[in-house]
Amino acid sequence: MLEKLDISRLPRHVAIIMDGNGRWAQAKGLVRTDGHSAGADNVHDIITAAAELHLGFLTLYTFSTENWNRPKDEVDALMHLLMRHLEGDIFMKNDVRFRIIGDRKRLPLFVREGVEALEDLTKNNKGTCLVLALSYSSKWELTETTRILARRVAKGELNPEDIDEQMISDNLQTNFMPDPELLIRTGGEERISNYLLWQCAYSEFYFTDVYWPDFNREEFYKALYAYQHRQRRFGKTGEQVMNEE
Repeated sequence: MLEKLDISRLPRHVAIIMDGNGRWAQAKGLVRTDGHSAGADNVHDIITAAAELHLGFLTLYTFSTENWNRPKDEVDALMHLLMRHLEGDIFMKNDVRFRIIGDRKRLPLFVREGVEALEDLTKNNKGTCLVLALSYSSKWELTETTRILARRVAKGELNPEDIDEQMISDNLQTNFMPDPELLIRTGGEERISNYLLWQCAYSEFYFTDVYWPDFNREEFYKALYAYQHRQRRFGKTGEQVMNEE
């Protein structure tokens, strides 16, 4: 599939919902944490593939605000698994910059300190930016943005009539990167689960039955290839888009 890709037409930003770890483990007679461990291993391969293609941004839905409602033992295991797999070597070797989006205050101290140390270590890297959506959900993000703007209005710093789409985008967690052109969800489900709702207004969606631990480079290239055969119209007609090309 790699040979079929038009390198000049790759998306700048790919977002992924990494789903199916638990079902992958269940199908193999393993426990859920084994699935999460296999999924974490797979992240390294996809990071490397994205870096080799020089993608601008890769955002992975790692842990949602709703995931805090899972059993404490599973949450604790996920947090420790996350930190075991956030190795600085893979980022430095591939010139990858690391960022997180989400409610940092809810993260355990060792996780918060670890991810912030990795952000600092990689801040000068120039390649792909890997973004983990960690303790994140769109409803939380949009609520926080509304509060930010409401405080400015209350202080008399902002006229409500001046609030526009760009101002909202500028106050979202994702204000440092473009909206994703492509959203991939693995594991067979076809929903976006409170993930980048504002940012994905015009994203192309790619759903696959492949569970995340089995979503290898070839599957990643298939998703990119499918994206390259979509016509992105942004409300225009297909004929208008064809005439503009």
